[in-house]
Amino acid sequence: MSRLLFALIGALGFSTQALALETTQFETTPLVDAQWLNDHLDQDELVVLDVRSAIDNGGDAESFAEARIPGSRYSSYTDDGWRETRDNVAGLMPEVSELETLIGNLGIDKDSAVVIVPAGTGATDFGSAARVYWTFKVLGHDEVAILNGGFAGWQQQGFEIVSGEPDRYDAAEFDATLREALVASTEDVEAARESQAQLVDARPTDYFTGDKKSSAARVAGTIPGARNLPHQSHLNDQNGAYYLDVDGLQSRINATELDSSVRTIAFCNTGHWAATDWFVLSEVAGFENIAMYDGSMAAWTISDSRPVQLAREGIKQVRELLN
Repeated sequence: MSRLLFALIGALGFSTQALALETTQFETTPLVDAQWLNDHLDQDELVVLDVRSAIDNGGDAESFAEARIPGSRYSSYTDDGWRETRDNVAGLMPEVSELETLIGNLGIDKDSAVVIVPAGTGATDFGSAARVYWTFKVLGHDEVAILNGGFAGWQQQGFEIVSGEPDRYDAAEFDATLREALVASTEDVEAARESQAQLVDARPTDYFTGDKKSSAARVAGTIPGARNLPHQSHLNDQNGAYYLDVDGLQSRINATELDSSVRTIAFCNTGHWAATDWFVLSEVAGFENIAMYDGSMAAWTISDSRPVQLAREGIKQVRELLN
């Protein structure tokens, strides 16, 4: 287990049993460090999956060919089908069969232990790894982790880097078991507003207040009653590599007045930043009943029937969508 996770467990009182994911040969956690990964690169069932993309200038397939972790495999987060647009809503999870094909073609099966490697170049980039991680979990695959610091952290710490033609591997058969409870629909969010469930907006504060709007959403604002836990607050820039800030996690949760025992739904604009909130709350802080709304504000605002909330200068206003 990584030193980082040991520190987190001690600081927040989380149990190793809750965080540990066992495989046939070794044990990992949802978040692993570069030393741990380096020590386990020779494990046959380990698949190091590099998902760098243009997000935060993270790179592409050419960058991967020029410099990568030994034995790693590449799949572009933005270009290879991890998300899709349906019915004019961007960022949705594709059909299960499509994801089974995508993952199987990467040589990953039910016995694989997958470590996802973001670029490590920014807070939004970390969301790429968190979204792919969430996808594996939704598909019923538990042997998955994220490399803290990403490729930038690996490089920064002086571990081996290789270049040239990537290693070949055989396609595998990946069979999913869908966990519907991890995916929130628009109907689920509407129901949550009438219950005691917690809605968590992962966007930066200016989006939450309505001072800024994504092109994916029809109007500015947030879902009425939501609380704001900005995704970028979870990442720290350490000499050019971005690492998850676990030391300050509990204070951020407390400031947002979130209850780990209550049903929670994370959202953003298109289900990307929300993946970071979902990851830290579910996989690190131990929230047991949490889902992500992949449609997020793009889906919520597509209809005139659903309200949005503005919160400027401490004054909250709820308005109906305008045509």
